[in-house]
Amino acid sequence: MKQPLEGVTVLSLAEQLPGPYATLLMADLGANVIQVERPVTGDPARAFPEFFAAVSRNKRSVCLDLKSPVDHNRFLELVKTADVVLEGYSPGTVARLGIDYETLRRIKSDLIYASISGFGQYGPYRDRPAHDISYQSVAGLLADDAREPGKAPTLPIGDMSSAVFAAYSVVCALFSRERTGAGTYIDVSVSDCLVSLISPLLVPAMNGAPTLSFLKSPAYGMFACADGKTLTLSIAHEDHFWKILCEALDLDNFSDLTHSERVHESEKLRSIIARIISREPLSKWSDMFVGKGIPWGPINTLEDVANDPHFKSRGVYELIENADGVSEFHVRQPVKFSAYPERALTRPPGLGEHNREIFRNTNEK
Repeated sequence: MKQPLEGVTVLSLAEQLPGPYATLLMADLGANVIQVERPVTGDPARAFPEFFAAVSRNKRSVCLDLKSPVDHNRFLELVKTADVVLEGYSPGTVARLGIDYETLRRIKSDLIYASISGFGQYGPYRDRPAHDISYQSVAGLLADDAREPGKAPTLPIGDMSSAVFAAYSVVCALFSRERTGAGTYIDVSVSDCLVSLISPLLVPAMNGAPTLSFLKSPAYGMFACADGKTLTLSIAHEDHFWKILCEALDLDNFSDLTHSERVHESEKLRSIIARIISREPLSKWSDMFVGKGIPWGPINTLEDVANDPHFKSRGVYELIENADGVSEFHVRQPVKFSAYPERALTRPPGLGEHNREIFRNTNEK
């Protein structure tokens, strides 16, 4: 085997972002991912070519109208040779199409079937339509930003986290199937995934305990520099990092404060730190903080990240030649395996590009 998931076939009925990113992670690790798309338009994300390309490499595409008896049977034939089916429709849709888990498991008894939906397959919010920002708001991630009307989070963390949970769950199910021979159904809720992500904050609150105190640390946050750039300090509860920072900023009078004392005086201390950092450009603080081993980071733009020497050295980026012969950068899945070489990346597929290839055995186009 050249890849961890080589030999695993995934049929993906999921569109937009959560499902495609989940199958991207699996495809990069060797899975044979077949994206089943609607005719004519395909995945609605194709209307945004760069966005679609970012999560569609290493896959093949077929077009099927699942409401058509002929194409419906084609899909059922594919299921016979698949290990995983992943879908992202609204709850109840796959049952109406006759491709739900209970139907497909009669065709492939050890099938692993994963559904990604906004609020899960059951519960009071099951049928609510929403996008990422609303999942974040329901899950409590935006409470601190609610004072800024119109503000929207930049990263669709709900979609991305549910994709990672879905990929993780599928791999767990594949591992279990190796031991038991049994398939399973997986219910992935975007909002549940977000609630899981905030466990370190939510669990204390649910049990009447205070929020994690390091979030209130005066040296844990963002600070503006003299050149208009911004940096982060990430000194949480550690006394030794606090002492080094105080030495660097000539704040010796505060170096012996304990974590609890620093939290108690957080507003005052944060103001002092902010005032000092605002006097010098980012380059000055970068050299100082790196030299002294202080936890920090610049607020990078997307261009900064694309050119960052650390990520380049890690092999995070790779050029792929697209269908027009133009080379475009892609971001690899982030996990490194010592026993497996990284898979060569292939371009995103054209809509229905692999119909003839995949349905060759049934003499259908």
